[in-house]
Amino acid sequence: GQASLVFAAVFCAVWFGSAVVTINAQLLGGTISFFQSVCVLGYCVFPMMVAAIAVDLFKLINLGVFSTICEIAALAAAFLWSTRASSVFIGQYIQASRRVLAVFPVLFFYTFLAWMILLF
Repeated sequence: GQASLVFAAVFCAVWFGSAVVTINAQLLGGTISFFQSVCVLGYCVFPMMVAAIAVDLFKLINLGVFSTICEIAALAAAFLWSTRASSVFIGQYIQASRRVLAVFPVLFFYTFLAWMILLF
């Protein structure tokens, strides 16, 4: 069913996103390993999971435009929380002058997850 498809998509997105973040960080001279990256991104996905539950609840309630606004607000808060938490950790392994470049893929990673939550 659709549940297994969504699980597979999220699973692949997390592993692929971790690989991209790790390769980018290593190319920028960082010392983060692949498994550290997977752990950080995995733990920092928790706010996105809470937002996914909130989005599902608002879809069940269906209050029209108010539900959509609340869904987007919950996703925005979770996105900021997840991105900030990941960025602080990953930034520790990168030189200060290159941190923005190292955190950029993290931003795209959580943007992709938020987009998937909003779609499904």
